[in-house]
Amino acid sequence: MAKTIGIGIQDFEKIITRNVFYVDKTLFIKEWWESMDDVTLITRPRRFGKTLTMSMVEHFFSVEYAGSKLFENTNIWKDCACRTLQGTYPVISLSFADIKEVSYEQARKKICESIIDIYNKYAFLAEDDTLGEKEKTYYNALSSDSDDAAITISLRRMSEYLYRRYRKKAIILLDEYDTPMQEAYVNGYWEKLAAFTRSLFNATFKGNPYLERAIMTGITLVSRESIFSDLNNLEIITTTSNKYEDCFGFTEEEVFSALDEYCLSDKKEEVKDWYDGFIFGHKADIYNPWSIINFLDKQQFSPYWANTSSNSLAGKLIREGTKQVKDSFQQLLDGGSICTEIDEQIVYNQLNLDESAIWSLLLASGYLRVKNRRTEKTAYSGWRQVYELEITNYETKIMFRNMVKGWFASSASNYNDFIKGLLADDLKAMNAYMNRITKTTFSYFDSGNRPSEESEPERFYHGFVLGLMVTLEDRYIITSNRESGFGRYDVLMEPRNAQDAGIIMEFKVQDPEDEKTLADTVKAALQQIEDKEYTSVLEARGIPQSRIRKYGFAFRGKTVLIGSPLYSL
Repeated sequence: MAKTIGIGIQDFEKIITRNVFYVDKTLFIKEWWESMDDVTLITRPRRFGKTLTMSMVEHFFSVEYAGSKLFENTNIWKDCACRTLQGTYPVISLSFADIKEVSYEQARKKICESIIDIYNKYAFLAEDDTLGEKEKTYYNALSSDSDDAAITISLRRMSEYLYRRYRKKAIILLDEYDTPMQEAYVNGYWEKLAAFTRSLFNATFKGNPYLERAIMTGITLVSRESIFSDLNNLEIITTTSNKYEDCFGFTEEEVFSALDEYCLSDKKEEVKDWYDGFIFGHKADIYNPWSIINFLDKQQFSPYWANTSSNSLAGKLIREGTKQVKDSFQQLLDGGSICTEIDEQIVYNQLNLDESAIWSLLLASGYLRVKNRRTEKTAYSGWRQVYELEITNYETKIMFRNMVKGWFASSASNYNDFIKGLLADDLKAMNAYMNRITKTTFSYFDSGNRPSEESEPERFYHGFVLGLMVTLEDRYIITSNRESGFGRYDVLMEPRNAQDAGIIMEFKVQDPEDEKTLADTVKAALQQIEDKEYTSVLEARGIPQSRIRKYGFAFRGKTVLIGSPLYSL
């Protein structure tokens, strides 16, 4: 009989004692221990078993669980040498997973509270002869209000205190180390938090004579210069590394075996389309565990993994990105791929300046996957690695579609009315509705760094194009900024059905020197459609000129005027 599915259990002891569905990953312990690495940093997308793995390691090594029978029926217990390690080390285990604060002061306080929890757990150290009187004073006085000097040295001191008690150096486990980093970037306090965590990590992980070994996990590899500048003992394992490639996530063999166990063998191909696509090291066909477990439980397809997070950072980077970022994103949503360089070290405070950094972060987060990679020779810098990226799977594509729809949620009624007006060729309605949309969502698409009347239209209309594509993808193939005739059109809508018209849109910001009114700007946009022969791509696909509509969009700040050759302005 198949085991009961337990949803959301990230505690190893609960998994084993409740005897729920579990894919045995205990051999990670053997592989990690035998590697002899001092400090190991492992990055994987969210919901890929990082927290459960850290719980497993803690239960295996911690003196608290000496003599535990939790591992008796697992793969690690078959190794006699590993058995002797169980329950033999003091373990310091903490997580930054829930540190998602909007200010530096709140984030620092929660980091401090997580350290105070460790001190409270081992409060008995200050109650006997393990510590001297001055050390007991420090121990008892430590709080979230302590100064940076006291806090940043606190984990190193705890390692020493535990060593005195157990005569063994400590294993330190830090789960989701980068969650505060992402929130710091989104909420604008990156520099302060980076300085604080740099001091904390240096004291804890470098030159700590009471550290046996450590594991850190996260989604991204924050750049070494930002918070790891002095850590030369760091073994970095990213999604492209071969180490531990099958220790996080489910392999296809594990997934298909589970489907057989739960009488779902006929769903293998659909499950593969929905949830496969992740690649770690050389290991392809990795599935995200969260979606698989939920599918086994509910036996219906849904974007389970994509719905477990607000995806706020991904949305921010794309929504506020440049025209090129939005063009590339549209290409991905349309089922295509993009080519870019990748830097696995994420420089958060450079994300708004470096397009490749955005794709690097989305790759690390699991939203994109590597379709292919190649080495190219460049004229100036020698050789470079170019990655061809695509959306990971169908589940992720649904997540992105819903994200785009959410951009227009505050003006959904106006937006939908604009779509109706566009399909009906109702220029009056299009103008009325478009001006309402710009007033409610225009600045939402600006980067926020230096908003300007000149830059906002570019960002807005590319976000608008993405919204069109998601809403009308069943009726139109929508592309933007592609070559046609003698130039690049802004928006082209190729009908999927013979009864629908083809549509060309050209967006133009008013140039006061050449165009006295918005009507002049509209005429210039329409003339560009004619001069550049943008309709040629539609004509080449069998759509006659009589069934092609042309619209010129003129912007002046948040004011819009839309015109067509069939209507006088």
